[in-house]
Amino acid sequence: MPAMTRPVRSKSDEMLMKPPILHPPLRLTHLSHGGGCGCKIAPAVLQQILADTPYSKGIAAAFPDLLVGIESSDDAAVWRLNDRQAIVATTDFFMPIVDDAYEFGRIAATNAISDVYAMGGRPLFALALVGMPLDKLPHEVIRRILAGGEAAARAAGIPIAGGHSIDAQEPIYGLVAIGVVDPARVKKNSAGQAGDLLVLGKGLGVGIYSAALKKDALPAEAYAAMIASATQLNTPGPELAEIDGVHALTDVTGFGLLGHGLEIARGSGVSARIEFGRLPVLPQADELARAGFVTGASGRNWASYGEGVTLFDGCADWQRAILTDPQTSGGLLVACAESALEEVLQVFRLHGFERAAVVGRLEAGAPGALVTP
Repeated sequence: MPAMTRPVRSKSDEMLMKPPILHPPLRLTHLSHGGGCGCKIAPAVLQQILADTPYSKGIAAAFPDLLVGIESSDDAAVWRLNDRQAIVATTDFFMPIVDDAYEFGRIAATNAISDVYAMGGRPLFALALVGMPLDKLPHEVIRRILAGGEAAARAAGIPIAGGHSIDAQEPIYGLVAIGVVDPARVKKNSAGQAGDLLVLGKGLGVGIYSAALKKDALPAEAYAAMIASATQLNTPGPELAEIDGVHALTDVTGFGLLGHGLEIARGSGVSARIEFGRLPVLPQADELARAGFVTGASGRNWASYGEGVTLFDGCADWQRAILTDPQTSGGLLVACAESALEEVLQVFRLHGFERAAVVGRLEAGAPGALVTP
């Protein structure tokens, strides 16, 4: 019986038999040091940077047609063209908050366009702001980011008509958004009145979700809720601006509910009372906060404005984290007369904002914020 011999294999045969080398999937969130509106410079740091500059003094007095400038830290600038029309101009951009390129683009564009809605305006068109690490990101990934932004613009009924791009160290995407508003219907964040109720349009917790996502601890259903919330355009804005009882309007983004609530209170010369038990919170966000999934921006927010806030006795760290959680593409915060509440809530419901809820009120007193259980 002949001796058995081993078959002779070529080097190419051996290569084919080896298991393929599996490269880890590309993680956009691992290419940047922060994500979403959590990238914002903390309020106190921003104040120091702008101190003793023309921005700190405001420029509206020198330009009578500049209806909204830097003075009130509002969502957009507003320039009057005539008695019936004013231009709303804003820009917003940030680094990835999710790893899916298309969804990152959608979220960033939605967030930018929503600042037009927060002034009571209607968007007209947008320009793209693109900074990408070309040595790290395949062109197809960048195309997907841009496609996501275009999808959000289409949902708003506007084109992305141009833009600017650079080769950057970290991926950055956003928009310049241009809109129009009736000057008589501009809704600043500094026109609240004592007795106004505060209505929040979306649930809180996007920053908490993002912290859990970075550590691979975000449940699938929470991720779905994150995408749904962050890509929902704040379309109620123009209709809310038509309601006489709506006095102030802003959107809750990187400074958290407390930060943007304080902007309304300080700009309006009143105190804001926030009722923690009435806050709409995204599914499982409270559980994740209890487990310690909190962004660094949340702590920076508290360090920036905590001296202006009185928390209820026994307020836990996780509860404070929800109050300061940076929202990416967050909900509208409305200050309205109690008589206008039902109409305000009806507008939110008609636009699909089922979590819209009264979260507090404005009261006479020293500008600041009080949080009750």
